[in-house]
Parts: sequence; structure tokens; C-alpha cells
Amino acid sequence: MASRLSLAGVVFSIFLSFSSLPCQAQLSSNFYASTCPNALTTIRTATRRAVSRERRMAASLIRLHFHDCFVQGCDASIMLDNSPSIDSEKFSFNNDNSVRGFEVIDDAKAQVESICPGVVSCADIAAVVARDASVAVGGPSWTVRLGRRDSTTASPSLADRDLPRTTAALGDLIDLFSRKGLSERDMVALSGSHTLGQARCVTFRGRLYDNSSDIDAGFASTRKRNCPAAPGNGNNNLAPLDLVTPNSFDNNYFRNLIQRRGLLQSDQVLFSGQSTDSIVTEYSRNPSLFSSDFAAAMLRMGDIEPLTGSQGEIRRICSVVNEEQVPKYCCSIKLTLQQPWLYANESGTKLMYKFEVRV
Repeated sequence: MASRLSLAGVVFSIFLSFSSLPCQAQLSSNFYASTCPNALTTIRTATRRAVSRERRMAASLIRLHFHDCFVQGCDASIMLDNSPSIDSEKFSFNNDNSVRGFEVIDDAKAQVESICPGVVSCADIAAVVARDASVAVGGPSWTVRLGRRDSTTASPSLADRDLPRTTAALGDLIDLFSRKGLSERDMVALSGSHTLGQARCVTFRGRLYDNSSDIDAGFASTRKRNCPAAPGNGNNNLAPLDLVTPNSFDNNYFRNLIQRRGLLQSDQVLFSGQSTDSIVTEYSRNPSLFSSDFAAAMLRMGDIEPLTGSQGEIRRICSVVNEEQVPKYCCSIKLTLQQPWLYANESGTKLMYKFEVRV
């Protein structure tokens, strides 16, 4: 009897181990191989076109995927607009007037819909676009696992809670990433995406003018020229996160941190005499290690709580859930030309035609 109980315990433990595995097991790199074989090529073309028009867009697209995955998983919830049933995440504190690149996803989705309608999810497109955006500016590539489905809900309250603030302390950042199943190394590697893109004055003003800040004085002086001290004055003025190579994917971001030239407080805390200093130092010295770790971290991030199988839906338009989309055609009209007849009045005789209309 004891041996049977012991065996049952082992079986139960194994069941728990497998049942606790993340949903990545249901994702596959060849998910669309038969249902939409040209999907990845089509998405890559749309992404390259967008980045070639504006190099900054690469950073925006990587960030868009990040902001999607950290709020109720990688489910394209961030793309939903306000509607009778949706309270959009786009206007939450960390997204409003900040997250961009939605039109690139919409364009890629439209292109894919034209060849494979109702097959490829907006969530998968966002994941592929982030990878292709990295490659377009000299960053690493990785094999994206696919098969995510789109949510039918959004949560601005979760966006406020789960997205990191630019003033966050290191401990808060570590806890936040840990709740998503990501390590300190993943966090530092993903933060390295700030080697690209720009930030608004309102997000770094406090760091520039705080007398207790550890910011490099010369760097602060340069940044103050376009970011006045007065709140509300120049809030949306932009500054590159990496002053040296703002449009290229490299490891200068980490070198900047060591020189106390991190633009955001949430960046500089990664090198501030705490537990992540050694990782920053590694990446500053070894760009290949940073690239490979970044790719691995993006892959893990893309596996955060995906909807799979029959969960969610495949949205036809990324900004609207399917049940709220207006049908493209509501009806068909058939006109049948019947026998003509003559119609006479004071101005003369006219040839008239009678039509039968069927809806």
C-alpha cells in the first residue's frame, strides 16, 4: 500500500510539473507554415519599409511589443481602441502620448489579411515586427515562436501597475520583471533596447535638475538645453536615449551608464553600486554577449501568458474586437432590367426602363 501511495505521489508531482509549464509549449516557429506560408516575408517587408522611412521607428516597435506583453500577456491588448466594451490601454499613464508604431502593425496586418484572411493574429505580428525591427537597425535576430491569439479585453489599470516607470528604483524593477518570469539578466538585456530611440523631456526632467542626482554634469548640461526646468514647458521635447549612436543597435547604452550618462533614472539605477552593475559591465565590454542575451530575453518575453488554442480570437482589424467591427458588406443588390415603355408628357416622348430590385 505504501509503495502504491508513493508511486501515486510521484505521478501527481510529475503532473504538477508539466501543468505548470508556460504556454510556450503551444507556440511553434512554423505555426503558419501551411496556413499562411508567406506571412513572415510579408511582415518583414512592411517592417523594413517603415524603419527605412524613420529609423526611430525600430525602437518604437520593440517597445510596443514589450508594453503589450507586460500587460495581461502578449495578446495585442495594447492595440485596442476605446469602444463600448473596451477601455483602451493606449491612454494609461505609461502609454499615453508615448507608445507609437500602431500604424506599422496595422499596415502589416492589412498586407497579411490580403493573402491569408483571418489566420495571423495581431499579437504574432507584433512579435515578428519587433524581431524584424531589431534586424533592420543592426540588432540581433531570433526565431519567433508563433500561435498567439488576440485578446477581447484590455486593462489600463494593469498597464499602470505592470509597466515600469522611468523613476523606478532597482528593487521595484527587479520585482516587476520577476513577476513576469524574467531574471535580472533578462531585465538588463531588455533595457539595452534603449540604445535606440528617444525620450520626452517630462520623463527625465527630474533627473536633470535634481541636485542629488548622480548624472554626469556635462551630459546634464547638454540635455538641459532642450528640456527646461519649469514643469509643462517643453514636456514633449525629445532627446536620444543614446547620445552617441541613437539609431544603431549596439552596446553604447551600457557604456553610457558606466559614465553616468543614463538619460532615465530607471536606466541609471542598473549601474548604481547595486546587484546589476556586473551585468552592465559585462555588456559594455562584450557586445556579442549583449546581442545574444537580448535575443534570448526577447524570446522569453514573447512567451509571457499567450492566448492559444481556442482562447481569444484572430482580430480582422487590430484596433477593434471582431464583434464590434462593422461588416464590410451588409447586403447585395440585384438590378434586373425589364421591358422598356414609352412615357409622354408636354415636353415630348421619352423611352423609360423599369428595374426590379432584389436585396
